[in-house]
Amino acid sequence: MDVTFRDRAVVVGDALICADLHVGKAEAANVSLPLGERDHLVDRVSALCERYDPETVVFAGDLLHSFDRVATAAEETVTALERTVTDAGARPIVTPGNHDAMLDAVWSGPTEHEFAIETPAGTAVVCHGDHEPAADADCYVVGHDHPTITVEGKKWHCYLYAREAYDGADVLVLPAFSHLIEGVSINRRYGGTAETHSPLIRDLDSFRPVVWDDDAAAVREFPPLGEFRELL
Repeated sequence: MDVTFRDRAVVVGDALICADLHVGKAEAANVSLPLGERDHLVDRVSALCERYDPETVVFAGDLLHSFDRVATAAEETVTALERTVTDAGARPIVTPGNHDAMLDAVWSGPTEHEFAIETPAGTAVVCHGDHEPAADADCYVVGHDHPTITVEGKKWHCYLYAREAYDGADVLVLPAFSHLIEGVSINRRYGGTAETHSPLIRDLDSFRPVVWDDDAAAVREFPPLGEFRELL
């Protein structure tokens, strides 16, 4: 599957995909200083749209942070994200995640629990990753687990990729797009669903960490985790 990695998002076919924006996390943090959530999310989505000119922008679950209420600021951020995508000439869509119980209160656009993208290499299906998918795919693109990896003392929000990892299909796990999500370290995690939350990750050691190095504007790829874990 041909995938472009950049800024905790990916481009697959004609779609830009980002997961786990957790809009409203700033309000939930309950700090006195502003955290710049809206500008940080909207500016990055805008920059990605400008760079790649996608036909579709998929928010792959956990667009919202709070389970039971949506603050006015969070609603305004969601509106700004939707407007940014449509102004860029793209179609926004949400594949709801486990945090998105209040999504209907703030999102009037299209939603699909599983969104299929046809590419020359096959079908990619985007979903949040908290449940086993119903649709068949050549590659599943998910979020949910917020993976990070620490290499030589530096922490990276990383992608995870493995071939034929779930019922013969490839699996690509995205890092949390929100800069307010600390993430979950994979350095000392072993095995599959007992160590991760997504049922699509059955053998974490088979997944290859990938990071986007913003300073170098380059992708850093590592061997499968099981091959170099002891070096971390």
